[in-house]
Amino acid sequence: MKGVVFLGDRKLELRDFPDPTPGPRDVVLEIKASGMCGSDLHTYRAPPPSGDGAVTGGIKREAGTIAGHEPCGVVVAVGSAVTEREARIGQRVMCHHYDGCGGCKHCRGGWTQMCLEGTTVYGSGGHGGHARYMKCPAHTLVALPDGLSFVTGAAISCGTGTAWGALKRLQLQGGETIAVFGQGPVGLSATQLAVAMGARVIALDVSEERLKLAKDFGAEITIDGRSNDVVQAIRDLTHGEGAHKTLDCSSAPDARAATVRSVRSWGTACFVGERGNVTLDVSPDMLRRQVTLVGSWTFSKQGQADCAELVADKKIDVDKLFTHRWRLDQAKEAYELFDKQTTGKAVIIPS
Repeated sequence: MKGVVFLGDRKLELRDFPDPTPGPRDVVLEIKASGMCGSDLHTYRAPPPSGDGAVTGGIKREAGTIAGHEPCGVVVAVGSAVTEREARIGQRVMCHHYDGCGGCKHCRGGWTQMCLEGTTVYGSGGHGGHARYMKCPAHTLVALPDGLSFVTGAAISCGTGTAWGALKRLQLQGGETIAVFGQGPVGLSATQLAVAMGARVIALDVSEERLKLAKDFGAEITIDGRSNDVVQAIRDLTHGEGAHKTLDCSSAPDARAATVRSVRSWGTACFVGERGNVTLDVSPDMLRRQVTLVGSWTFSKQGQADCAELVADKKIDVDKLFTHRWRLDQAKEAYELFDKQTTGKAVIIPS
């Protein structure tokens, strides 16, 4: 089979790999959709790893690894020790794209990405979904509800699931106003989910194309961060107080600072965008306004299942996130466009 390998410095190639066979506790998926995530760009842009791999943003990446950490497909083979309750041939599934020791408190709680013994991230430290087939442990599987497309399942496997996890960390309630900074795939997902949860959404970005998408996804108001004092604009829209909740999906230092400064007193701000820095004046920005600041990193295995159920129950059109669909042999063109960060979400359809 062919698989996409990130070479570093914005280069990739399709390489030949043997079709995988499952170990005793593994399954093999035929990938029907493999989402392209904004965090892929960190590896895509990074310097080439050495033969022993490299650490990018605290995540180990191995040279020659198949990319793609938003896999969704059908089980086509199971290992000898996998029970039918765990996985069966023909089952439609997503993959919770992390693995850990299985025994520490975080693994037992479904947070394998926080494993105390170290984490494997599929798509960087282990082969991912940008190929026709993918081998993964049976315990990483999350059922894809009937009625949800494989493309929707791919989004839930990271981007949409990450947005859902952040909204849960914020304890967003219907009727509240939330300002979402950055309308890339995660930010658009947060806008879409927050609207479905009954919140009023103020969407911010510096891309006209992405602001238009945010409006289509139900944002009541959009703000261009290039031409506005965004903190004052949000206060003007909220009776001078600020939003009840704010969420940064951009990782931009100025946006992160504005995320904290534009939340009202006693409000909660959340950072979900990876990497980067922020400078805050602790007393006026947080302490004297009783502001709570939280970080949110993706979601647990159970959280992935809960997100999928919410999308199914509320009939949220997650497929609408995707502005581009690509074949496996178009991966080079796909990432060159995605790297510009002006589009909605993109997906590779390997088979």
